[in-house]
Amino acid sequence: MRPHKSPALVIAFLLAAFAALWSAASIGAPPRSKTAPTSAAILPEKRRAEVTNAWQKWRIENLLPALMRRTGIDMWLVMNREYAEDPVYFTLVPQPIMYSGGQVVLIFHDRGPEAGVELFCSAPHGVPGYKNIWRPRVGAQMQNLADFLRLKNPQRIGINASPTWPLADGLTASQRDKLAMALGTELSTRLTSAENLCVGWQETRSPQELSAYKDLCRLGHEIIAEFFSNGVIMPEVTTADEVAWWIRDRVNALGLETWFQPSVDIVRPKDRAAKSPPNDGVIRRGDVLHCDFGIKYLGLCTDMQWQAYVLERGEAEVPAGIRKALDNANRMADLFLAEFKEGRKGREIRDAALAGIAAAGLKGSIYTHPLGFYGHAAGCTIDSRDPAGIDEGNIPKWEYSLYLNTVYSIEFSCSTPVPEWGGEELRIGYEEDALYAEGVCRFIGLHQTEFLVIR
Repeated sequence: MRPHKSPALVIAFLLAAFAALWSAASIGAPPRSKTAPTSAAILPEKRRAEVTNAWQKWRIENLLPALMRRTGIDMWLVMNREYAEDPVYFTLVPQPIMYSGGQVVLIFHDRGPEAGVELFCSAPHGVPGYKNIWRPRVGAQMQNLADFLRLKNPQRIGINASPTWPLADGLTASQRDKLAMALGTELSTRLTSAENLCVGWQETRSPQELSAYKDLCRLGHEIIAEFFSNGVIMPEVTTADEVAWWIRDRVNALGLETWFQPSVDIVRPKDRAAKSPPNDGVIRRGDVLHCDFGIKYLGLCTDMQWQAYVLERGEAEVPAGIRKALDNANRMADLFLAEFKEGRKGREIRDAALAGIAAAGLKGSIYTHPLGFYGHAAGCTIDSRDPAGIDEGNIPKWEYSLYLNTVYSIEFSCSTPVPEWGGEELRIGYEEDALYAEGVCRFIGLHQTEFLVIR
């Protein structure tokens, strides 16, 4: 005969079990699972610097000359002051440089296909890999630069000033004024916007970076599978906000970083939403969960949105109508990716994709953006939203063309009526990372074809 357990002992046991479950579902050290990424696969900081510095050297030697010639710029100036570094500056200087030591100018001089691109800098402390032209003449750094430019006699001097691309607009007004004054009237007429060079430099990926993106996407998918599980979420207890902060802690513990605050959204039909306590953010059974999440590793960004479903008691699988919504989103993705063609403008890809989507009887909106050194990067912009309400109606972004060896966040929404919700539409926010190379746009790793399930 088993010994009799007192009610007090039973209650204490239940409370302890609940506390353990709550701990697993709350912010803190998460339980490990078969899908959890291991920190052993993530490089230590010194090794990361060695890897990215080697990539950078290859990029400057192999990508930059062709990009300068494509854009017709034979001298490119990247000008910085500490606390006001140009957005492209850190993509051009080796680690462990983490700030501009005083006023630093990077100078790239293209002497043609035979002689190649020379690298110079004007910097009080120099920049590794660049020949320093700085001379200790008090208050005359710009004059030294002007003397150097007259000696080299470039025809088109690219500066990072752009009304279209923030990532190509790093030259401050005061620095531009000082440069123009030092150059004088004649040489200043050769100044031109380097916006297309900045964009080309930032959007074009090297073979090494394209290979690394497979690992980045794998890491992102593993982290999503970890937090959209019962290892982190306890239905009727855990809140969406707790999961979002759990993600931040998990990413930091792995030695990675998020480039924006992760989010977890709860989607439920209106009748169920009306019966739920307002604004408590608790994840409940029958909810569809949607995340928006991106990491930065080895200087490159990812951006993903996946969906999960919390089973009702007695449910063995995701309801058919909800699964259909994700199926439709994947049909939309196939139609969309098929319209990526080299040389097409962003608006042309958008228009062709929307026509195919409408012909297939699907309902959706597109807001795709490039990825790379930044999450919302510069490059071919494919967006069906009204430009008047985005970036002050910056329509020129929609006119930029598609180039090879570029990476995109394939981001869109697809809405589908769900019979189990009384015909109410479920909007799937879909986002996955893809590569455009060899004339084909394809997902870099996995893309979501089935809901993640929380029981």
